[in-house]
Amino acid sequence: MFEKLKLTEDRFEEISEKLSSPDIISDNELYAKLMKEYKSLTPIVEKYREYTAAVNDRDEAKELLEESGIDKEMKELARAELDDAEERIGTISEELKILLIPKDPNDDKNVIIEIRGGAGGDEASLFANSLFRMYSMYGEARRWKIDILNANPTELGGFKEISFSIEGEGAYSRLKYESGVHRVQRVPETESQGRIHTSTVTVAVLPEADEVELEINPADIKTDVFRASGAGGQHINKTESAVRLTHIPTGLVVECQDERSQYKNKDKAMKILRSRLFDKLTQEQNDKIASDRRSQVGTGSRSERIRTYNFPEGRVTDHRIGLTIYRLEHILNGNMDEIIDALATADQAAKLSAQGDE
Repeated sequence: MFEKLKLTEDRFEEISEKLSSPDIISDNELYAKLMKEYKSLTPIVEKYREYTAAVNDRDEAKELLEESGIDKEMKELARAELDDAEERIGTISEELKILLIPKDPNDDKNVIIEIRGGAGGDEASLFANSLFRMYSMYGEARRWKIDILNANPTELGGFKEISFSIEGEGAYSRLKYESGVHRVQRVPETESQGRIHTSTVTVAVLPEADEVELEINPADIKTDVFRASGAGGQHINKTESAVRLTHIPTGLVVECQDERSQYKNKDKAMKILRSRLFDKLTQEQNDKIASDRRSQVGTGSRSERIRTYNFPEGRVTDHRIGLTIYRLEHILNGNMDEIIDALATADQAAKLSAQGDE
């Protein structure tokens, strides 16, 4: 580990020198790339330097204790310094292990979230709207930008499906754990007998891919245009502004009708399609990794039931880590950090364990 840390420090110093070079400063693309790497290495190098300082303090205290002729008071001070340094070394070593966990390359990306009503009809569509509201409120609290890309509303105020982007620092790192099946248990307003119904909603969180990362051949795209329609089949406008893109090689289909402009809808549809293709490639790469080396907490299977929202008991249970919180309304109002922090910690622990097994 410490050989790796020394090499990291050397690379940090090399980048630091390059960033002051006029040739690098004049090359915007290279400068941005190096600055990004510099920022990612900074916390590791700072922590490593804390570690080396603690080691030096420990060694100096040991030397002092081994000297002959020092008085009792000085010896007690040296012993206290030694104990403090050894404690710091232990703490910093654990922090360094965490910092050296390979970072998900998508963590800094913006995200596209797709929410679809599953089993449960109108009740599932209504809960799809509740989840959209929850993610929107969470994003707004973090000052992220939220943009609806496509929506298929219902007459009762729900969504059969809705796709939206969230732009902001670390959006994917926080929201990637939300992919999967969300189950809701509650008594619908239309239920006269007061029976609890169970409905499901699927959530897909896709890291947003840009054109540089994923180039799509225009010849592989079939474009159809049609009239946009709202809840109940009512026409929003009389022009063919809605767009359907079909990626011929994979069969992926994206529709977008939220904007009145055909060009804007096509642009948003391309954004979704590019991110779906990027996610598909990422999933295929992950599937090649041995299952015992893959984190079990991160971006899970789309078909995995990950969470239950039980209204009668006022609880939310995340089944992946066995976490139950009795503050359902609080969470649905966008206060999700308690769940996300617990998932991130469990994911981190799984990766640390995998590192130890290698």
